[in-house]
Amino acid sequence: MRGEMGLTLQPDMERLWRHAAASIPEWLPMQHVDWLPKVYEVAGRFHANAGRSHLYLVLLDYRDSRPEPFGLYVGMSSYPPAQRFDQHKAGIRAAGSVLKRGLEVLTGPCLHLQYIRRAEAARIEEQLAEALRAEGLFVQGGH
Repeated sequence: MRGEMGLTLQPDMERLWRHAAASIPEWLPMQHVDWLPKVYEVAGRFHANAGRSHLYLVLLDYRDSRPEPFGLYVGMSSYPPAQRFDQHKAGIRAAGSVLKRGLEVLTGPCLHLQYIRRAEAARIEEQLAEALRAEGLFVQGGH
């Protein structure tokens, strides 16, 4: 029974996307990942003051090399997360893990960590990566 719903969820999400793309919010992930609720919970523990930096998470694809098919990249930037992801994928100041394995930005968990002070962003980036690792997730970045 465990994980049974996940077997049909991915094709269902793809069908939904094809038919309703214009109405689907940007923060909704395109991949089904069992541990995504845990990511929301962990990221929700962090708060910061207003500024100009952004924290972001990227879903990484390790289906070809790890038992757990997905991982996370934790990053911070002065660019909005979607724009920074596009830069990674274009090879602009790219982290190798995002360039090679980045699937999508997981916008939802870090929505509250946008436009924050740079010093706080740097601190939270490191602490968030450690907290996610402590939950047993495979995490890249977070320097």
